[in-house]
Amino acid sequence: MQWADWIGAALAMLVFVLAPFVNNVLTGVLMAACGAYWLLLTISEEAPSPLSTRAPLATPIHLLVGLYWSIAVIATAMSPVKKFALAGLEKLTLYLVFFALLAHVLRSPRIRSCLISILLLTSLVVSVYGLQQWFSGAEALATWVDPESPLSKTTRVYSYLGNPNLLAGYLLPLFVFSIVAFFAWERWMCKALAVLMVAVNGACLLLTFSRGGWIGLVFSLFVLLLLLTHWWSIYLPRFWQIWALPIILGTAVTVVMAALLVVAPLRDRVSSIFAGRGDSSNNFRINVWMAVIEMIKDRPILGIGPGNAAFNKIYPIYQRPRFSALSAYSIFLEVLVETGIIGFTCFLWLLLVTFAQGWRSLQHLRILKSREGFWLMGAIASLIGMMGHGAVDTVLYRPEVNTIWWLMFALITSYYLPRQPVYDQP
Repeated sequence: MQWADWIGAALAMLVFVLAPFVNNVLTGVLMAACGAYWLLLTISEEAPSPLSTRAPLATPIHLLVGLYWSIAVIATAMSPVKKFALAGLEKLTLYLVFFALLAHVLRSPRIRSCLISILLLTSLVVSVYGLQQWFSGAEALATWVDPESPLSKTTRVYSYLGNPNLLAGYLLPLFVFSIVAFFAWERWMCKALAVLMVAVNGACLLLTFSRGGWIGLVFSLFVLLLLLTHWWSIYLPRFWQIWALPIILGTAVTVVMAALLVVAPLRDRVSSIFAGRGDSSNNFRINVWMAVIEMIKDRPILGIGPGNAAFNKIYPIYQRPRFSALSAYSIFLEVLVETGIIGFTCFLWLLLVTFAQGWRSLQHLRILKSREGFWLMGAIASLIGMMGHGAVDTVLYRPEVNTIWWLMFALITSYYLPRQPVYDQP
């Protein structure tokens, strides 16, 4: 049993190392193994001591994840396409038990650091191949850019993942963790590696030319700047406590504006975000969203059931001509159409509790001056950035990204400490 957590961590690391390079079926098999091992680990582990400093096995986040799964089960039972919704429920269950295993093993700071390091090294391999595609040229595997756009001939890298938007969704949280790794790692050689990761992952993320990825990047960096400024504010003179954040944000905005003025492809891609239906990609998403809203109106309480298989059976009834889609192209609409208002309320509740718990744990680590706080800031910023990207794209439900999505929840959960009872002094 002394190696139980490390065995679980090794299984989880195997998922993260292989996910970008293998097909989804193998990833699913590995996640099923993780779920079976989590069940074995949970049954065999003794109850923690009341004086333990580790997070408990069950937290409010666990309870809300379980509640969301229960709602998905009911939505499956009430689905008009039960057989296909059941397949979606099986996939959702795999992700949730994977979260449970991660939340269990990441309570160890050593395992937490090792798993993040392995994930960052994997991202470096993915990004290096993406940069090679940029310099050598990469053939588009799908119609990613409007043929009439000035960017129609621009190379969009996709590395091993086969899609630039998917690559952006994968690299977004890992770019954030590359930044916080510089502060979390103590040795200068490790810090130099973190700087290399920031440069390579950041460049590859930008060269995907994924507008959703860029939106998520802006959200992530903004939140990370806020959290870092708050973390160091107690050490700063009064002037910098007041003006540090405005100066940093002003500098960042200036750099971004200068890049937009100098780099034409970047300027064209950003301007297309505000083109409305004038951009073919925007027009496609708007038409899909309109059809999905009609689906939600017809089944508002519990939705059609989880998974893309159920969606693909119902969506053709509502789709606009020539606008077929595999999903709702928005995480919020996807949750609404799959589990209805009840599931969507639980989803928002889960996010609220997760961020509240993350903030509370961050204050505790800030008082202790623990470097673990940097990983926690990275998880919070990444989660918000992935939500920003997921609001306008469908990549969140792909295994390469969804495993990292639940890793963020598990990281925040792993820092949970129950409130200690307060005793009156005699």
